[in-house]
Amino acid sequence: MKTIRFPLLAALSLAAAAASAQTTVKDAWVRGTVEPQKATGAFMQITSAQGGRLVGVASPRAGVAEVHEMAMEGNVMKMRAIPALDLPAGKAVELKPGGYHVMLMELKQPLKAGETVPLTLTVEGKDGKRETLELSVPVKAAGAPAQEHPKH
Repeated sequence: MKTIRFPLLAALSLAAAAASAQTTVKDAWVRGTVEPQKATGAFMQITSAQGGRLVGVASPRAGVAEVHEMAMEGNVMKMRAIPALDLPAGKAVELKPGGYHVMLMELKQPLKAGETVPLTLTVEGKDGKRETLELSVPVKAAGAPAQEHPKH
């Protein structure tokens, strides 16, 4: 019986590398603000390879950062903070205007288009281990559309 060690070690190393970066973020952006506005939203797509929950957000540009949801209650759209956002394994969860989003409040100064905002996300895996993602998120103009669609 032959023992093949190198490919097994290589596979284990790749698995460890994947586990250390199991959550990815794409298309992140923050809506710009104007004086005297003290709050805005951050939007993105988050994918957790193994599944987990977004349990925390922070930014040095805001006194308070929270995960929020917009939901209909009766005939009224309400926004509220939620303690965590489920990230099903391998499925992109979209944080977008009118849905789940990161709320940045008590802004320390206006956010202008072209700037970037440091944003830290904390994701808790199904195993209870926490992963911290340090992002530098671009600011779009206050009146920018939620998504830019390619022209046909």
